[in-house]
Amino acid sequence: MTHVAQHPDTETLQALDNAHYLHPFSDHKTLRETGARMIVRAQGVYIWDSNGNRILDGMAGLWCTNIGYGEKRLADAAHRQMLELPYYNSFFQCAHPPVVELAKEIADLAPDHMNQVFFTGSGSESNDTVLRMVRHYWTLKGQPEKFNIIGRHNGYHGSTVAGASLGGMKGMHKQGGLPIPGIHHIPQPYWFGEGGDLTPEEFGIKTAQELEKAILEIGEDKVAAFIAEPFQGAGGVIIPPSTYWPEINRILAKYDILMITDEVISGFGRTGEWFGCQHFGITPDFMPIAKGMTSGYIPMGGVIVSDRVANAFQEKGGDFNHGFTYSGHPVAAAVALENLRVMKEKNLIRYVKEDIGPYLQQQWQTLADHPLVGEARGLGLVAAIELVKDKASRSRFAESVGIGGICRDLSVENGLVMRACGDTMIISPPLVITRAEVDELIHKAKLSLDLTLQHLQENGVI
Repeated sequence: MTHVAQHPDTETLQALDNAHYLHPFSDHKTLRETGARMIVRAQGVYIWDSNGNRILDGMAGLWCTNIGYGEKRLADAAHRQMLELPYYNSFFQCAHPPVVELAKEIADLAPDHMNQVFFTGSGSESNDTVLRMVRHYWTLKGQPEKFNIIGRHNGYHGSTVAGASLGGMKGMHKQGGLPIPGIHHIPQPYWFGEGGDLTPEEFGIKTAQELEKAILEIGEDKVAAFIAEPFQGAGGVIIPPSTYWPEINRILAKYDILMITDEVISGFGRTGEWFGCQHFGITPDFMPIAKGMTSGYIPMGGVIVSDRVANAFQEKGGDFNHGFTYSGHPVAAAVALENLRVMKEKNLIRYVKEDIGPYLQQQWQTLADHPLVGEARGLGLVAAIELVKDKASRSRFAESVGIGGICRDLSVENGLVMRACGDTMIISPPLVITRAEVDELIHKAKLSLDLTLQHLQENGVI
């Protein structure tokens, strides 16, 4: 039987929240007025709030609870490790068994040319680390002028100063004087929103060639690396056309520029491969990871590093003056190891690739017929629908309508977590979701779309 903890009532919790807790990515004025939804327990693909409502978590937390909620083996692994070695650092020429074993396990799953891992506490820290590693690598190679990094508009690489700079989110750049120097951005491969009259294949080539233009404008001897997600997650589940990544690979090889493949969301099974780069045929030099590595049960991140880069660090010697108190935390490493064991024993990668992924995508396409949906797209266990005013022209509703927020709120009220990225609704459920649960997800998504349409009609928007 699952133990259910006793908590104060919802109003008491909300009062405490308002008085003391500053939330991430929130309008605190609005939040204080409405009150936060209190999530008190979870099991499988479901979460429960403090009022007893059961909600299907279509976002796997924040893209991370890959093995679902309530896996006792991970809790037991944490307990055992806490009793044996609850903490020690990796500074001062020290290590411990869990982190060494985890590094080996991840190297075995990664592409053959990537065999070493630097551990962090989160995806944002991983991308901070990548920036430091890239610039240090070129300095070791006697080319410190290769300093600039190119990212993509609307890409997301975390919310720390370096991570937010590498990403291309305009709203984040407006706060805090971002991006920092040496970071540049090129257009995203967003065919539905920006492809115009081009075919997806034509648009993929055209958008990829923006990278070559940027390299030549900055100076090929001054560009260190290109950073991108295999598919854009927080940007709205933007899946590049089939022509995009082959052209990017060609350009990077031509100018000897490092590839940073941000696998924080796409890693650990989301696409039906262990890593997104394996699905898209990308050859990375760095792979920032986090989220699914521990299924979100405990914070941990890392960077998988190519032999090319790691060998330069070892051959040249000298300190790499970067790291964190919790780099390679033994409890986090033990949980990550157990998480990967569970994923292997349940054959979750094959399940996503051959069974539940194709089923979800087939069912998701049924949403394309809805009057509000301009496109339904997806890959593996990630998907999106574009909310539009007119299907033929792909025209949007006015920003003031806030259709994405309306649909998101109605969805939660119907018992389904869908996320709104502007007017794009996205899902990324736990990898353990069943066909029956997919059917429930689709039913609730359709109901939410119907209620959104009804809301627009009742308020004279359409």
